[in-house]
Amino acid sequence: MSDVTRATRYGVLAADADHEIEIKRSRFICYLSRVEDESEARDFVGLVRAEHRLARHHCTAFVIGADRMVQRSNDDGEPSGTAGLPMLEALTLFTRPGESAADLSDTIAVVVRYFGGVLLGAGGLVRAYSDAVSQALGVAEFRTRQRMRLLTLPAPHADAGRWENELRAADIEVIGTDYEAADAILRLAVTDEAQEIETVAHRVAALTQGRGTLGDAGVSWVDLTP
Repeated sequence: MSDVTRATRYGVLAADADHEIEIKRSRFICYLSRVEDESEARDFVGLVRAEHRLARHHCTAFVIGADRMVQRSNDDGEPSGTAGLPMLEALTLFTRPGESAADLSDTIAVVVRYFGGVLLGAGGLVRAYSDAVSQALGVAEFRTRQRMRLLTLPAPHADAGRWENELRAADIEVIGTDYEAADAILRLAVTDEAQEIETVAHRVAALTQGRGTLGDAGVSWVDLTP
C-alpha cells in the first residue's frame, strides 16, 4: 500500500482482543485495543496494570494515525530492545487478511508477563514478545477506516426505511438515519472522489424519482461496514 493510499485508508481493530502464550513457565498475555491518541493509550495501559498488579512486566507498543507516524514502545524493565520494539514491529508489519500490505493503526498492544523462574535470554524474550502480539493479532477482527465524503439525504418518514435498504443493497454506505419532525435524514458516506459522488447522485435520483436532494456534510473518517 502506497503512502498516498495509507493517508486515506487504513486498518483498525473491530473490537478489543487478547491472547495468552506460555514459554518455559512464563506467561505472556497480550491485550489489544483501539486508541485514538496517546492519552487513550496511557489510560489503557493503566487499566491493564490495575488488572495485573502482581505481574512483573507490562510492556507496551502502539501506533496511531492515518500516516502511522505516532509510534511508541516501552520495555517496562525488560532488557532494552527485547520487548517494546519487537511488539511495535509486530504491529507495524502486520498485514490484515485480504490486504496486500501492512496498514494497521490506532492500535495499542500491552503484553503482561508473569515470570516463570526460567531466564529466556535476549533472543528468547524478543521472540516471546513478538509472538504474543502476532498471535493476538491472529485472533483479532479488523475494519477499514477511510476518509469519506459525507452526504445527507432528506426522506419522507414513510420512505426512509425503503430508501435506506435499497441504498445499502447498492453498496452505498449508510452510516445512520436521523428522524426529525419534518423528514428523516439519511447520512451517507462515499469515497471522496468526484466520479463516485456523481454515481451516487444518479442512484439517488433514480431511487427517489428525482425527489431526493443530496447535501454535502463535509469530510470525515468512517469505519466501513464489513
